Amino acid sequence: MDLKHIRTFAAVAREGNLTRAAEHLHLTQPALSLQLKNFQESLDLTLFSRTAQGLAPNADGRALLPSALRILDALDDFQRAIGALRDTVQGELRIGTILDPEFLRLGATLQYLVEHYPKIRPTLRHGMSGSVGRQVRAGDLDVGFSLGPPASSGAQPGLDALPLASFAYYVVAPKGWSAQVAGRGWAEIAVLPWIWTPPDSVHHRLLSDKFNALGLAPNAVAEVDQEASMLDLVRSGVGLSLARDSIALRESQANGLLLVKGLAIQAELSFITQAGRRGDPLVAAAFDAVQAAFA
Repeated sequence: MDLKHIRTFAAVAREGNLTRAAEHLHLTQPALSLQLKNFQESLDLTLFSRTAQGLAPNADGRALLPSALRILDALDDFQRAIGALRDTVQGELRIGTILDPEFLRLGATLQYLVEHYPKIRPTLRHGMSGSVGRQVRAGDLDVGFSLGPPASSGAQPGLDALPLASFAYYVVAPKGWSAQVAGRGWAEIAVLPWIWTPPDSVHHRLLSDKFNALGLAPNAVAEVDQEASMLDLVRSGVGLSLARDSIALRESQANGLLLVKGLAIQAELSFITQAGRRGDPLVAAAFDAVQAAFA
């Protein structure tokens, strides 16, 4: 049984007129008439009699109306209780962020928090995926964003994870390196110059896992800790690196960087918290907001 049909029944019984009931429910009169017709057919009952003024509940309608009103009153009480709970969730929410805000849908997440949990004060701390994971595990952050191979965040000890998005990292090479990278596999490109990143970086973890699995040692010629610096070095012809699919495609079109065909690593963005804290009101509110942003 649809609650909107019960609302329609109660509104028509109260107003005694389809036009006024439709205005009260912000519906068109044909839509309200259809809802009322469907409701009566689902019950196999006729609930109204026509009068000079419009409609009035008949004996069956009068018998059901008190129960319908109790249902609607209970629903209103339930919604008020939800609002009260949201209003009582308060305090500082420490969120670990990574990469760029657009990729994390950070604006939509914070907007949802402000609108639905006005007494929560979000505090953002930016870092690398590995450091965010450590701080969440240690309790220095309440929640955070994490990057890694698919389902890897959920497998990290001490963490609960919500997968948000899957994507790929491409190997990008400087403009003019076609001869060096065309048709090459991981073994062949391992000997080429690579721009490396610190262990907390997802680039480091993804590439280390790939090369270690093949028993290879890449030729790391430089190490940087920011994605912008890494891309600048690739543009300058220093060496190879990884880039998120959207960034790699943009750099290919704008600056002529080469995407090495056949060499991509799948990755996953997750939202994490300390194991056992998903029921914490602050953490639950954060997960609620992130799920709404990625819906």
